[in-house]
Amino acid sequence: MGTITKAIDLLNFFSRKRPEIGLSEFVKLSGRDKATVHRHLTELEENGFLQQNPETRAYGLGPAILRLSGVREATYPMRSVLRPVVRDLADAVGELVHASVLQGEMLSPVVHADPLGHGTQVHFDEAEMLPLHATSSGLAVMAFAPDAFVSRVLEAGLPGITQRTLTDADAVRSLLDKVRATGVARLDRAFDEEVSSQGVPVFGALGEVVGALSVAIPAVRATEEKMTAILPALCDGAVRATRALGGQMPPEHAAKWAAET
Repeated sequence: MGTITKAIDLLNFFSRKRPEIGLSEFVKLSGRDKATVHRHLTELEENGFLQQNPETRAYGLGPAILRLSGVREATYPMRSVLRPVVRDLADAVGELVHASVLQGEMLSPVVHADPLGHGTQVHFDEAEMLPLHATSSGLAVMAFAPDAFVSRVLEAGLPGITQRTLTDADAVRSLLDKVRATGVARLDRAFDEEVSSQGVPVFGALGEVVGALSVAIPAVRATEEKMTAILPALCDGAVRATRALGGQMPPEHAAKWAAET
């Protein structure tokens, strides 16, 4: 990991639950020495990616993040074009829905919506990166990604997150074959002990997989009947999300989602 990567990597520790982080906590979270972490924080602050609270001395995200986020959304809109798709799907199925895009070998959440129609809900943090092997979104992406990419992910190691997380590469490959055949990935309590989910891929302009759309449901409500009932809306969402991003469904696979609409 290079110096620039180590500095930028510190930004990934921020979340809605952790909007400010002090030097000591950064050291603990990163597992690096205090002097190195302090140097990286200082450089990030000088360039506007962080700002320091004068009272607590803790760091928060700086104005450069807002500027670059605005440029990204204005020139390559994602959140604004996916939000209506996500909201409509959430209303249609009555559960939390989220869209995410590939970032390296993980998924970065873009937008989510929850109609809050039940007493028990799924907690979702858009700042939390999603592992490909342990989420339905990730499996939906890998099933339609190039073989070389899939091999790279599987060979890097598959950490166990819950007791139900698949950590064997052959087992994951077998599951990917099923996802590729149906167009839909389903996982039960593999990323969160209390959540089941179903995901579908989203494609770019050349028919390449760029992200995923997923419905996350408290496991206590995820009956076979319910999971089957949401499939038509979820598959329609895959098509809508792909078109919203200016993408196209791969012709050889398009029927997998069209058949459910």
